[in-house]
Amino acid sequence: MRATRTIPIVGIDLESDPVASGWAESLARPGGNFTGLFLDLPELSGKQIELLKEAVPTLSYLGVLWDSAIGELQFRAAQTAARTAGVTLYSLPIESPEDFKGAFDRAARERVIHGVVVLSSPLILEQRSQIAEWALKARLPTISLFTLFPGSGGLMAYGPNLPDMYKHAAVYVDRILKGTKVADLPIERPTRFELVINLRTARALRLDVPPTLLARADEVIE
Repeated sequence: MRATRTIPIVGIDLESDPVASGWAESLARPGGNFTGLFLDLPELSGKQIELLKEAVPTLSYLGVLWDSAIGELQFRAAQTAARTAGVTLYSLPIESPEDFKGAFDRAARERVIHGVVVLSSPLILEQRSQIAEWALKARLPTISLFTLFPGSGGLMAYGPNLPDMYKHAAVYVDRILKGTKVADLPIERPTRFELVINLRTARALRLDVPPTLLARADEVIE
């Protein structure tokens, strides 16, 4: 956006508010050269906490792993969701790959933490296997919005279907190349969400996932 106000830009973003960031006039009518798909769903944190509490009925103290460089909106949403759910929140901020181990070491020392919500950032997605490994060593059940996370060893994920978002972004590019003005293409939010559970990780954590929760999962990793 700093480089051009004329070349069309189609973005995919899970952390930002495009209107508050000044990239668009509104979601319905962006009004400039920028459009795309944005998560921007604060209520997602509430759903993730609800699902983690269902898997861990004793959950009352919750760690939140978040990227402090770009995740302020997500973290504030998690704070609100935690208060609504009646759980105490512990902030586990990171800024670089070197910070992850320290965050989980702190979580392990805070023996009252019963689980961790892993918020979204490109850095967190890149480090998902290490996050899953450190969480397992710390004996902490985790949930992420990245549906790839359980496949890397995390316990659970509830979030948007990213391939669907990428495909829809390609549709937007196609429409722009065929003459549709970017200013007239509304910024959209994902509509398809998936629940993925890794039973191998649950067993390693000695956690009995309720059958009612497993029945609702879109994918169960045995």
